[in-house]
Amino acid sequence: MVSLVISFLLLIVGYRVYGTLVERTFGPDSRKTPAVALEDGVDYVPMRNWRAFLVELLNIAGTGPIFGALMGACFGPVVFLWIVLGGILAGGVHDFMVGMISERHEGKSIAELSGIYLGTVAKWVMRIFSIVLLVLTGTVFVTSPAGLLAQLTPWENDRLIWIVVILAYYILATLLPIDKVIGKLYPVFGVVLILMAFAVLGGTFFGRYDIQELTLENLHPDGLPVWPFMFVTVACGAISGFHATQAPMVSKCLTSEKAGRRVFYGAMLCESMIALVWAAAGVAFYGTTGGLNEALKNLGQSGTVYEISHGLLSGVGGVLAIVGVVVCPITSGDTAFRSARLILAEMTHLDQKPIRNRLFLTLPMLAVAAVLTQLDFDVLWRYFSWSNQTLAMIALWTVTSYLVRRNSSPWASLVSALPATMMSGVSVTYIMMAKEGFRLSQSVAYPVGASFAALCFMFYLYARVRIRSQRPVLRRSGS
Repeated sequence: MVSLVISFLLLIVGYRVYGTLVERTFGPDSRKTPAVALEDGVDYVPMRNWRAFLVELLNIAGTGPIFGALMGACFGPVVFLWIVLGGILAGGVHDFMVGMISERHEGKSIAELSGIYLGTVAKWVMRIFSIVLLVLTGTVFVTSPAGLLAQLTPWENDRLIWIVVILAYYILATLLPIDKVIGKLYPVFGVVLILMAFAVLGGTFFGRYDIQELTLENLHPDGLPVWPFMFVTVACGAISGFHATQAPMVSKCLTSEKAGRRVFYGAMLCESMIALVWAAAGVAFYGTTGGLNEALKNLGQSGTVYEISHGLLSGVGGVLAIVGVVVCPITSGDTAFRSARLILAEMTHLDQKPIRNRLFLTLPMLAVAAVLTQLDFDVLWRYFSWSNQTLAMIALWTVTSYLVRRNSSPWASLVSALPATMMSGVSVTYIMMAKEGFRLSQSVAYPVGASFAALCFMFYLYARVRIRSQRPVLRRSGS
């Protein structure tokens, strides 16, 4: 329990101290935001700060900090360390900077920002990665709630029926103006997500369950190594490339740059707190990492969440679990498809005000997702996980290039360059070792991953010197 309390306190201090440092590094000012300058009543719609915060939280969270945290908890309490340090030093930086850089570029997507600061090749890589990731995310967040709803209804072929229902909702949420569905429902569900975490934490505490204290020992029953598997398994809650696709969507709704730390950095650390709750509750409820691992294998992620919630909170817990495991993934899935539509719109230069253009881009994506729902969930999740962290790596290098070019301090870019280097090592090491990758041994994968990370950092140092010597630095008042 002591480790968990300290973890919560560190996240609060991290928001106040490191979050302020990151904010000053970027330098928000009083210029007009895209929501004000480009308001179109569809995607560029001004929102109040508290509403934008809750929309951002639900966009990035969904079941990510629940499912991922439970699977990450199988490694033991070392997951607390990754959630806390990852959220403060990597995830918060990633989300805040991508959101704010998008603000400075008319709400452009991470793919377009990568093109501006890393070149044409990076732009196309990110376009492909982003769209693939978003379609996979949307698909994953169709299958998991449909599976749980199927368990609760007596119809034949009920899973297929629920898939159709959820996809129909996605069409509406993707097409309608952001303030009509997302802006009205998401704040409510965001509050529910937070209350659900508080309830689970209370049930764990008052139920006198034993919450393990921090240890660096790897306790995974299947012997998976902490590096890099834990760093990919726990994405939402620490750092997630999916967030880089969501922040630009919310950046189109902020009325002041100075709200950025509260909305982007704050939502990320709030998600970290939710992940901490579920990581602690998972092992505490089943007693050991082995018990949790067995539950995940036998019941699946949705079933495990239901069992934990119901066990901790009885009937109320069952209701919370249903709300959390059904509503939260659906609300991340619809924004995944909405973000993909916006990226496709940037690629095709189709004006999104006419609904026929939105339909033209949306319907083919959802048709692909409908086909993918017939594939194995675990396979989809594995590919989603690696794509997710690779996108985070590229997003952080995009942020680093921006800071090198735009900030007067030569050291400012280290706030993103260091986590970018780490995520470079994570991404390459994982794909070298994973089942969906090259399946190489640690003795090969570790040196390859470390070498790639070192090369990325050396290229960053070289590029920093070259860029700063060849052209004048644009001060914070610049774009």
